[in-house]
Amino acid sequence: MNKGTITILEKFFKKSTIFKYAFRLDPAYKRSTGKVYFVSDNIQRVKVKIPLSFRNRNYKGTLFGGAMSSATDPIYMIQLITILGDDFVVWDKSASIKFKRPGSQTLYADFILSDEFIEGIKSDIANHNEKTYKLSVNLTDKKETVYAEIEREIYIASKDHYRKKKSKKETA
Repeated sequence: MNKGTITILEKFFKKSTIFKYAFRLDPAYKRSTGKVYFVSDNIQRVKVKIPLSFRNRNYKGTLFGGAMSSATDPIYMIQLITILGDDFVVWDKSASIKFKRPGSQTLYADFILSDEFIEGIKSDIANHNEKTYKLSVNLTDKKETVYAEIEREIYIASKDHYRKKKSKKETA
């Protein structure tokens, strides 16, 4: 779905509704077997579930680690792009996953970005032009037992700074 289509949709639907259904329709995200099932109105909270199925089961009959990683992959980045707007560049730089126990059932992830964190990003970028943040999310069952800990490094910069930095690299 391109940016123009999303702008038109925003006239008729809440951003949170568009966010949720865009993930449900995106072919790459659908293949992850994750499902975005809740998005707060301000996009600062997103809940994902990864049901254990024949599509994501590994040789041992538990959730394939790649499905866990890919179902959580774009969430923080797209949350931040949506919240911060067009004056910022946001890139997902890296990820790590620590498995705590085999995923033998549906797992859940709760992505939360506080108001203070968002304001801190704006302040950091205003003062330093760019910064890399480490964000974590746990994959849990319904009882909140942790099955995996996922950490993502997210790069954020002011759009002007990023353009200047990019043009310097291209001319070098």
